[in-house]
Amino acid sequence: MSEPTQIKDTTGNPAPLGLLGFGMTTVLLNMANAGFFEMNAMILAMGICYGGIAQVIAGIMEWKKGEHFCDNGIHLLWLLLAFARRHHCAP
Repeated sequence: MSEPTQIKDTTGNPAPLGLLGFGMTTVLLNMANAGFFEMNAMILAMGICYGGIAQVIAGIMEWKKGEHFCDNGIHLLWLLLAFARRHHCAP
């Protein structure tokens, strides 16, 4: 009998994507809150795309690797915050 085929995961570590997305989105949001520039579409787009969607993808990739360093809970926060800011539900 032949041996079962083993699939080897050759993808890179997704933690830097998740951490960089979290850090950059946090800095931009805090700079807007401090009054350095106004809250505009650029910050909302960064919160949705990089701070939310990219981090959720990185969290799923981490989960598939068996690591739980980049948990998806904080990433969904950025999606909800961007949605609330867009619809004027948050300060």
